[in-house]
Amino acid sequence: MVFLSNGPGDPEDLKGIVENIKELIGKKPIAGICLGHQLIALSLGGKTKKLKYGHRGCNHPVKDLIKNKIYITSQNHGYYVDVLPKDMEVTHISLNDGTVEGMRHKKLPIYSVQFHPEACPGPKDSDYIFDEFIKLAL
Repeated sequence: MVFLSNGPGDPEDLKGIVENIKELIGKKPIAGICLGHQLIALSLGGKTKKLKYGHRGCNHPVKDLIKNKIYITSQNHGYYVDVLPKDMEVTHISLNDGTVEGMRHKKLPIYSVQFHPEACPGPKDSDYIFDEFIKLAL
């Protein structure tokens, strides 16, 4: 499994990394958080865009569309997935502004979230995301 972690900056500046990810698509399961989520989108033909103020801090409500549950998340990003790639489906949305907070591929083992499940904004609210990542490798 390839895990694409969070990081700073404009994902569109990372053209070399996007090309590397393209080489891995269909060969390895791929999971991503934050910048990794944005890089997956770009690698599959999606688009990212800069937020006016960014999403910063904890207590950001995100709805998991698969589980039909709302989770409180930590966030720290200035960009978001503006155009969803073909063959990806939205799994999570921000309840503050409707931006894409999670997506998965319809056929390939690719899954990502924009928020930070590793930051533990609630007792263990987002731990299940890592279970979803592990399922990709099985």
